[in-house]
Formats: sequence, C-alpha cells, structure tokens
Amino acid sequence: MKKKHPHKKKVSFTKKWSAKLHLWFGLSVGIIVFIVSLTGTLYVFKDEIQNSLRKEAMYVKESSSTPLSIAVLKEKVSLELNEKFPINAVEISLDKNKSYRFSYYEKNKKGWNYFEEVKINKLVYVDQYNGKILAVYDEKYNFFNILKYIHWSLLLNSEWGKYVVGIPTVLFIFMLITGIVLWWPKNKKARKGRFWFSWENVKTWKRKNYDLHNVLGFYASFFALLISITGIYFAYPYVKNTFNLALSGSTEMPKDKEIKSPDSLMVKNASVYDLTAQKTRKLYPTSSSFRIPLNGKNKKGKELKNIPVTIYGEEGRFSERNSLVFDKYSGKLLAEKAHQKLSNAEKYANANYDIHTGSYFGLFGKILWFITGLICTSLPVTGFLVWWGKQKKQGKKI
Repeated sequence: MKKKHPHKKKVSFTKKWSAKLHLWFGLSVGIIVFIVSLTGTLYVFKDEIQNSLRKEAMYVKESSSTPLSIAVLKEKVSLELNEKFPINAVEISLDKNKSYRFSYYEKNKKGWNYFEEVKINKLVYVDQYNGKILAVYDEKYNFFNILKYIHWSLLLNSEWGKYVVGIPTVLFIFMLITGIVLWWPKNKKARKGRFWFSWENVKTWKRKNYDLHNVLGFYASFFALLISITGIYFAYPYVKNTFNLALSGSTEMPKDKEIKSPDSLMVKNASVYDLTAQKTRKLYPTSSSFRIPLNGKNKKGKELKNIPVTIYGEEGRFSERNSLVFDKYSGKLLAEKAHQKLSNAEKYANANYDIHTGSYFGLFGKILWFITGLICTSLPVTGFLVWWGKQKKQGKKI
C-alpha cells in the first residue's frame, strides 16, 4: 500500500507541460541540436586558426613600386589556374603588406547536397607587386567551410536544407524556455542548489549528470537563445521581417535604386577596376579591406549594371559595411552608401552574422560563445542520460 503525502504540493500546470514539451522536443531533435551546436562551436575561432595557418600566403613584402593592374593580375591567375569558371571577385586589404585574394565561386542550384551544389570555391593569394601566386586553397573542401555547411544545412542543398536545421532550432528555442521554467526554484531554500553544484555528499553519477544539465543549461540558456534567434534569422524570412518591422517600422528593407550608366556608349576603360580601387582607398583609408566583383554578376548570378564595391570596416567582421557604386565603363563614382546612413534594420542585417558567431563582441564574445556552444553540445547528451536513468529506474520497479 502506497503512503500518502498530504504535504506534497502538486506540480503546476505550467511546469507539468514544460516538462513534457522539454522531453518530447529533446528526444525528437536532440541529435540535430548536438550536431549543429558542435559544428558551430568548432567554427567560432575559424579566422584565428586559418589566418595562422595561411600566414605565409597572407603577407607580402611592401614594395616601393605600385601594385600591378587588377586586370593584369586577374589574367595571370586565369592563365595559371586554367579553370573553366571565371574569377568571381578580388578582395584587397588596405594594409599594403597583405596580398590580394582572388576568388572563384560558382553554384549549381539543382545539386541536392553541398558537394553537388558548389561547383567551385577557390581562393587564390597573389603578390600584387610581382603577380606571383602565393597559394591556392580549395575552399570547397576546407574543413571550416564543411563545418559551416553542416551547421547551416547538414550538407544538404542550402535552399531547403536550412529548414532541416531551422525547424529543430525553433524547437530548441522552446526547449531553452521550458528549461528555464523547469529550473526556476519554488522558494529561497530551493534556489541555493540551482546556481551551482553541491556535490559534497553526492556519490551517484546520475545526480551529477542531472546537476550538469540543470546548472550549466541555466547559465548557457540566455546566450543560447540569442545565438538561436540570430540563426533562424538567416533561415526564415518572417523572422527577418519581424526584426525589420521592430527596428525600422517596415517589414521590407529599403531597395537600392538601379543607376543607369551615363557612360554606356563609351569604350570600357581598361583600368576601370584600378580606378575603383584607387577611389575606394581614398574615401575609406582606415577600413580593413574592400571587395570588387570581377565577373559582372552578383551573388545570385544576375548581371550587374555597374560595379558595386563593398568596404569592410574591421577585419573578421561584417557589421560595419560601406558600399560604393562605380560606372562599369568609365569607373566614375555613381553612388555611396555609408554605414552611418543605413537604417537600423540594414545595420542589424549586416551585424547578424557577427552576433551569431560572437565576433561582434570581440575576442571576449568569441570565448563566451565557444563556452556556450560546448554547453549546448552537452545538453542533448546529459538530457538523454537523465531520461535514460529514469527509464531504467522505472523498469526496476516493475
């Protein structure tokens, strides 16, 4: 006969359903949460590791002579690599001791997985003073790029694969919220054991595992919520539209007006890219680097009517971005869009990637994001062990 406990309080409706949702969501998407968290964590220090490994290719000896023409360098790279795809763009650092980076990038939208979707993704480091190719990296098979696409779409086609990751991420957000509800102590006495581990008299691994899940999950949950929300910002248009509405009062971003070239009838200036680079350096001398498209197409493959140049304010960050538009025939400056003049929604759109990776908050942010990622990676494991322990306990009773 079971003993009655009249003093025992009933579990509230909120906590009861929070426990059920937390368990159901955890068991259904735990493995995907584990994979996405692990790959995201390993990706955090990508720039620091990769820059260290590529140091010899990144730096050149500054010469008293001026750099060779971008068109000449482009031709040298094309002839030496002999790729069937055209060079996509060049990124030029404002630091004269850093090499130019020419990139090849071509996609096949019909490819069902990452390796079929990305036809080519190569990065070529070139000494701008003598035209020597310092290194060629096949970014398609780069460790960090593969990590990124596992994190983004589990290596499935990026257009629909993002939902395979996006849906579990939304459920993970609910798991974080229900986890906080379950963690929340009833009174001051219960609160003491919720903020840190009290293992003086604890000998069983089950209790320690439960505390790891409970305490670490609580501390990581607030940062994990921010990381998750910035993640689904990329995947779901309605999330982006909500941010736009909240920040700028409209669901849609301001659209740039198409500028018709005033010099479309003239012969294209052979030094058009050098003129754009020269003007960009003059207008933004304290920036980190700038990117010039060289194949006459944008990222979606549509023909560019002009030459849009993107200027990055700080190395390894995308939040502070300026843009210039040049005439593709004469190289004349047609438009300028400075970071300061962007709407709040546009500024946030540029900053979302940096917030998601932690780089927006500097090295401290990256360390904090890395620790949070490790904890998020552990939560599906410790959570499953908590559930498994209860199942075994119930089995013994029977």
